[in-house]
Amino acid sequence: MGRYLYSTLFYLISPLILARLLYRSKRAPAYAKRWSERLGFMHCPPEVRGAIWVHAVSVGEVVAAVPLIERILKQYPERPVVVTTMTPTGSARLKAALGDQVFHVYAPYDTPDCVQRLIRKIQPSALLIMETELWPNMLHYTRKSGARVLLVNARLSERSMKGYARVGWLARPMLQSLSSIYAQDQAGADRFQCLGVNPQQIEVTGSIKYDLSVADEVLERGRQLRTQMGIARPVWIAASTHEGEDDIILKAHKTVQDVCPEAILILVPRHPERFNDVVRLAAKVFETGVSRKSDPESISENTRILVGDTMGELMEMYAASDIAFVGGSLIPRGGHNPLEPAALGLPVMMGDGTFNFAEICAALEAAGGLHIVSEQSLSDQVLEWLKSPQRAAQVGEQAGQFVAENRGALDRVMALIKRDVPGL
Repeated sequence: MGRYLYSTLFYLISPLILARLLYRSKRAPAYAKRWSERLGFMHCPPEVRGAIWVHAVSVGEVVAAVPLIERILKQYPERPVVVTTMTPTGSARLKAALGDQVFHVYAPYDTPDCVQRLIRKIQPSALLIMETELWPNMLHYTRKSGARVLLVNARLSERSMKGYARVGWLARPMLQSLSSIYAQDQAGADRFQCLGVNPQQIEVTGSIKYDLSVADEVLERGRQLRTQMGIARPVWIAASTHEGEDDIILKAHKTVQDVCPEAILILVPRHPERFNDVVRLAAKVFETGVSRKSDPESISENTRILVGDTMGELMEMYAASDIAFVGGSLIPRGGHNPLEPAALGLPVMMGDGTFNFAEICAALEAAGGLHIVSEQSLSDQVLEWLKSPQRAAQVGEQAGQFVAENRGALDRVMALIKRDVPGL
């Protein structure tokens, strides 16, 4: 009964959802492309039937999913892989990492007809949902088709658990319909149980985010970018920033340049619809020396700020940097993944708003690879590391070692998938 009510409400608000898509497409034209896929209308080649379907909502989930998908492609080369995302940034990151090795479509809106159109076309053998991107109709009709539904790298914060509990009439049957849940940690597993999930459905695997690997070609593109800006110049990056953070970061870079005029800031907004706004903001603060990643000819030894206004290229910008700040953490957005720069051996900074990655950030900070900063102390920390490259290198080494020591969840997840998906 709960799912029927949910579906009715979804149909009623569908015009608003489509209007929001149109609005976003005016600021980020990528949202206007392939919009029919969101209604379940797409061309799927016959060879994708019987695919392992991986759903990764956006960039963060795609980053976690890529090592898993690479392992599936290697271990089961006869199995096609279909990946759905919700955002163009997620699509771009997937394309950059895996190219044409997988078939990508945008996830359909969670109405019975949209979801069933996709399922009829790909006839999945299993659905692997990354983290906690749960949609009642996606789960229901996938299970009805006979496919297993696995929640992989599952995380559930205290805040999210309370949210699900408020709609228990919808969330409980949805969670109980999952074939298996592979939780990142015991705390998350316990929260799933509090919501009514049978403990036998849950396995604690650790986080596969630690198993990310960086391709040699990405490192090479990073080196080329660094050379283009001036190989001897110090570079710090502020990645995945949100509205309200860019002013703080630009102000901090102004202070950094007063002491270290040759320093460069790579500023990478989280959402593409903000690219132009951030370029204008940077040009207002710094009248000269603002370059765009999308315009390679503008990048030179005169660049003071490089705005990362491209999609799918964040790792190569990290690879061109000496110091990393991870955004969404100076404002109450919960922060983004610090393991990407840590895996490259960069010293990492974040604000104290890290509730999306609370366990990972606490452990990385305890290992010495992450420093928590405030609006006031951001520039001080950057300058401290620029003045003491040896200290910065030590912090970066501790960050890289932390990632290396925590790898291994992917092997456990692959073993469980083989156990839980018939025919593998």
